[in-house]
Amino acid sequence: MCGRFVMTYSAADIQDFFLVSEVVDPDLAASWNVAPTDPIPLILDRLGTEDDTASRKLVTAHWGLVPSWAKDTKGAARLINARMETVTEKPSFRKAAAARRGLIPSDGYYEWEKTADAKKIPTYLHGADEKPLAFAALFENWPDPSLPDGHPEKWLRTATIITTAASDALGHIHDRTPLVVPADMWTDWLDPQTTKEADVRALLDSMPEPRLVPRVVSDKVNYVRNNGPELIEAAA
Repeated sequence: MCGRFVMTYSAADIQDFFLVSEVVDPDLAASWNVAPTDPIPLILDRLGTEDDTASRKLVTAHWGLVPSWAKDTKGAARLINARMETVTEKPSFRKAAAARRGLIPSDGYYEWEKTADAKKIPTYLHGADEKPLAFAALFENWPDPSLPDGHPEKWLRTATIITTAASDALGHIHDRTPLVVPADMWTDWLDPQTTKEADVRALLDSMPEPRLVPRVVSDKVNYVRNNGPELIEAAA
């Protein structure tokens, strides 16, 4: 699974790297300890109103999916991840998998490796080239039933990170890892015209294994209140 991650890029950085044409929410705060329900950047492609040309946008979502049919947001923290193997079938995810796919930019993420004596070793995993990772994501827009139509906070955008089985090289740390979309598949993954389950399934199955580098870090990351670049430094 992915329960915490790092996102320190500015909106301008994300715009340049991911070829974003419109930044809807430019005020992104760097975080070395992103936790469930926190606001996060989300990249998506949407078709124009006059033609079929897709426009790439950077928006803000809250981490933890709230399905459009949910009565409230209480279950968001339980839906921070979606398993790749069943994402096109599960009621909470299948509509989003067909129509609302996105990318979450990230420096890397944390996992806790369990040892024989039941200890947990915090480990930071990142790309070998230190470039931004693109986590495969799904998003939903949830209407708050307590607010009237037209209210500026009527709609809440939420997102989940898709996870897959970890490779043998990383499986000893945790058996799951975020699904990382390579640059040459960003457009295919975000394509709003790809809506059939079989086509989405084919996209998911064609994703290569992520190549990540682990680094044991301080147990300071165990506490959400800690947030700074020292969290990703190698443990002394």
